[in-house]
Order: sequence, then C-alpha cells, then structure tokens
Amino acid sequence: MSSAPHLPPLPSDADLRRLVHFSAGDGRIWLSGQRMLLVHAAALHVLRRELMNTLGPSQTRRLLLRAGYASGKSDALLARQVRPDASLFDTFAVGPQLHMLEGAVQATPLLFEIDEAGGHLHCMYRWDHSWEAEAHAHDFGPQDDPACWMLLGYASGYTSAFFKRPVLYKETQCTACGHSHCLIEGRFAEEWPDQEAMAQDYLPDSMLVQLDELQSQVHTLRTQLEPADDLGRLIGRSRAFEKTVALLRKAAATQVTVLLTGETGVGKERFARALHAMGARADKPFVAVNCAALPAELIESELFGAEKGAYTGASATRIGRFERAHGGTLMLDELGELPLPAQAKLLRVLQSGEIERLGANETRRVDVRVVAATNVDLEKAVEEGRFRRDLLYRLNVYPIRIPALRERADDIELLALHLLQKYAVRHGKRVAGFTDRALLAMRTHAWPGNVRELENLIERGVILAPSDESVDADMLFPHITVQMGATVNARGSLERTMAAPAAQSGALYDTLQHSGLSLEALEDTLIREAVARAGGNLSAAARTLGLTRPQLSYRLSRLNERKGP
Repeated sequence: MSSAPHLPPLPSDADLRRLVHFSAGDGRIWLSGQRMLLVHAAALHVLRRELMNTLGPSQTRRLLLRAGYASGKSDALLARQVRPDASLFDTFAVGPQLHMLEGAVQATPLLFEIDEAGGHLHCMYRWDHSWEAEAHAHDFGPQDDPACWMLLGYASGYTSAFFKRPVLYKETQCTACGHSHCLIEGRFAEEWPDQEAMAQDYLPDSMLVQLDELQSQVHTLRTQLEPADDLGRLIGRSRAFEKTVALLRKAAATQVTVLLTGETGVGKERFARALHAMGARADKPFVAVNCAALPAELIESELFGAEKGAYTGASATRIGRFERAHGGTLMLDELGELPLPAQAKLLRVLQSGEIERLGANETRRVDVRVVAATNVDLEKAVEEGRFRRDLLYRLNVYPIRIPALRERADDIELLALHLLQKYAVRHGKRVAGFTDRALLAMRTHAWPGNVRELENLIERGVILAPSDESVDADMLFPHITVQMGATVNARGSLERTMAAPAAQSGALYDTLQHSGLSLEALEDTLIREAVARAGGNLSAAARTLGLTRPQLSYRLSRLNERKGP
C-alpha cells in the first residue's frame, strides 16, 4: 500500500517521450501505435462553447466526460507495456505523465493508496494549468461547480482500464471556481456512497440513446437486405464492393449463368454463396467443386457421375456434383483448369440441361444454376487453345468481376475487425482491437494475397497480441520497421530519429568494415548485447534498441533460426 507520506517522485518520462513521434513528411503524429492530433486550444475553446450553447451545461458535461473517458482508456493500454517491470506507482504514473505530455494539465500526486485484494483505492492529484478550467472561466466567467469535465473523464477512464474495474473520480476544487489549483479524488466505484449518481454521468444521454436506437434499426433493416450466406453477410461499403453487390442482386432474381472473375484470394466462393442465398434456390443445395484440385482422369465422374463398372475401381454407382446440386446451385471454381474433354461435356449440360453418367446409355435432366469462377484470363486461354471458345461464350453471359482487396480500401478496417472477432473467439483470447498504426499499415499494404492474406495476418496478430491489448502493426507485419521521423527530447524540442549524423555514420561504417562483420551479424551482436545488458528483460532491451517487444522477439527468433540447434 502506498500513501502520501511515502510517495516517491514521478519517474522520468523519457520512455514516454520516445513513444511520441512527429512524422512531418506525411502529416501524422503518433503516440506508440495511436494517431494523435496537435490541436489549437482555441479550437477546443470554440467547440466547448458551441456545445454549451447548443446542448446546455448538463449534456455538454456528460458528453465531454465520456470523450475524456475514452481517451484515458486508450492510454491505459500503454502503461503496462511501457513499464512492465516497474513498481505499481511508477507504472500507474504513465497516465498522469501522458496527460501532462499531451498538454492537458500538470498533475502532481498527493495520495496513492491501493489494496486491490481488499477492494480499496484512494487517489488524490493536484492539477495546475488545466486547459478546461481556463477555457470555461474565460467564456462563462467564475463558476459554482468544477469545470474540468474531459480531464476528469480521462482520469476515470485511465484508472478503470488500468485496474480493470470501475473507478470514478470527483473534482473537489477547480480554478474555474476561484481556487488556486484543481484537486481530484478517485476511488473504486463501489467505495463511493453516491456511485450510482456518479456512474450516470458516463451513460449515454437520452437524446443520444434514441438516435443510437434509430441507427440500430436502420442498420438491422439494411443488414436484412445485404447479401449473406450460411457463413454470414458479405462485409463492405466501398464503391467497388457496392457495385459488385448490385450486380449480384440483379443476377439473383434470374436463372442466368454467372461467371465470377478476379484474383486469387478475393473470396469468389463467398460471393457465389451470397448469390445463391439471395435467389429463389436459397433453400436448395449449394455445391462447390474446385476443378484444379481434381485429377484429370476423375473430373468427369466427379461432375457427371459414373455407373458401376464404368472404369477400373468403379465398384458402385457414383452420383456426380450436378445431380447433387439438382434444384440448387453448382459452383465450378478454377474453371480455367478444366480439361478440354470435360469442357465439351459441360457445354452440352449448359445447352441442354442434361447429363450422362460415365458408362450410362441414358441422359438425366438436371435443374442447376451454374456459377463459374476463375482467376485465369479465359480470352487468352482460348487463344492458346486451352479453353473452348463456344464454352466461353456460353459462360460469359453475365460476368461479374470481384475487386481485389487493394481496390476496396474502405472495406479493410471492417473486414479486419470482423476477422479479429472471429479469431479471438477461435483462440479464446480477448483483444482490444487495432492500433491506429496497424490500421494505417493495413490500408497502405498492397495485399497481393487479397482477403485470404488478410485472414492469415489477422490470425497471426491475435496470437501475438498480449491479452486485453491492441494488435499493432509489427504484429501483422513483423518484417517492417516503421520509421517515425522525430520525437520529443527532455527540453521539449523535436529531435530527429531517422538517422545518425553524417560523421557518426561514417565512423560506424568504418567500424563495420574493419570488424569483418556483415550487417546481419552486426544486428545479431547488438541484439544479444542489449538482451544481456537488460538481464534478459526483452521489454527493456527493446526500448534501448528503439524497437517494440514483438519486433525484438521476431528478430530473436530469426537469430536463433540462423544459429541452428
């Protein structure tokens, strides 16, 4: 238990300043993996004044409390990552120190009593130079009640997320009320006698609840109209996605044969299933067959069936995929790999609606909607003699191109969040979401493997992310080191972090040449030395190297692979 007489000074904030990066070249500021904004205080003054005049003091207070709560909750995710081996007081101090680093207020701890097992927490902090108190007093004059609403919400959000249980703060004095400084007091929610009234401040306002309910109803109605299959609805909102879905809807109302084209991994089968689910055949079978995965000598029997004794090993009658899909939909994936003899039989089925099993003397009628899919340029395949021109004409009545993921930039975050939830459930793990840097990395990635690649990366990110923390960019792309530009030094000035000075770079290069080490060997040596000096503490070693812990872990794993058993 820590209390006022024994409170140590706040630890150095050098580790936190290293997390703040100014990337002037692309107009971004980062706090670790979260994007930040450097906003004029005057702009926040205007926003606060407009909210007060529009919503009134009560609604504005609750809105700003919740906004501050969300900000504090985000910062709490950093605390145990940045100082995993520090004392509880020093680790908790990340919040007040970040609050200061972000320019919100000067925070001085006066009391820090904590007994988690006994359910007791009592914190008191002095606040000086509160931007909120200054803004409120400037616009509305001296107040009877404290006015640091967003700052108070930050304290409650940060402490609640840090201890993973509800914590509420009160502002007991405020400079907007004429005091020399502001003072806040925090306790576990159940320790406050008026906790229910205090907790109400963080509940959505009745007006916002009604708007949210209306939005939910609209979302529900839209969802019912969206294409879906037994695996769930298709996810997207980009123009390329909406254009494709519009074509699917038009085709669903007909019996036209559909040709789905697009790169590998774009999800052609999912779109085919959605087309089936939207049409009149939704309650009938959907059968998918990958033509490239079937041996050439067996593909005809797989598609059309075979009578007993039709070929060596045919010991029983075999029902083909066309018959299994009777009344429903048959998807022929990787159609460009279909052998020419099978192409001729497929053309006959599409023209007559009849199949003939291998070894049979009679035809059978089938009622099947065919959806073909390929990533092969069929026109080129026709020119090369690998695909029948008449079959292409028969299939190409209603072509739909499935856009590549890089063409669906607006869908990447939606898909990633959906997959995050899916894999978190599969692996029994709680993950807080994605950092802003991870979302940026995904938006700028080329995605040569499309949605399939995204699935693999998200699953890896879920596995690598610590429980209850966010997936960062280096967990998705461990081979990429993000260069951030500049950070803040102890004097509050920007300091370049991109490269060493020219003279120092020359000396390093000469040392490397004389040592006979390769660049790879030099990196291995530096990593081993950093880990040794940190006593095996990977988090501390990563900080000295300017890396995140996952980045260092990835490099260590590569080092061990090169070293061998």
